[in-house]
Amino acid sequence: MADVDLTPTKAVADAAAKGLELRKAHKRGGTQVGVARARDLSARKSLSEETVQRMFSYFARHKVDKRAANFGDDDNPSAGYVAWLLWGGDAGKAWAEAVRKKLKAQGG
Repeated sequence: MADVDLTPTKAVADAAAKGLELRKAHKRGGTQVGVARARDLSARKSLSEETVQRMFSYFARHKVDKRAANFGDDDNPSAGYVAWLLWGGDAGKAWAEAVRKKLKAQGG
């Protein structure tokens, strides 16, 4: 929809960039799809409505990852924490939910 901004916020971009850094440093977390998503998010590329929906779905499926040991530990992160960040972290979850809600309100 033309009047819904599909550009990730700076907070989303920063979380994705952090995820890429942690993945490189600790050699774990995320899939190639997650890495690709993080690259787009960290570059603040405008996303498609379908991609925002995939983000929403990812967070819905992976909220259980937040219960893992070392979730949120930057020194020894769980693979799930790294993956969560690759998708934009908590900021990405909130952003995807807000954008999805706006799209649905417009019939998208």
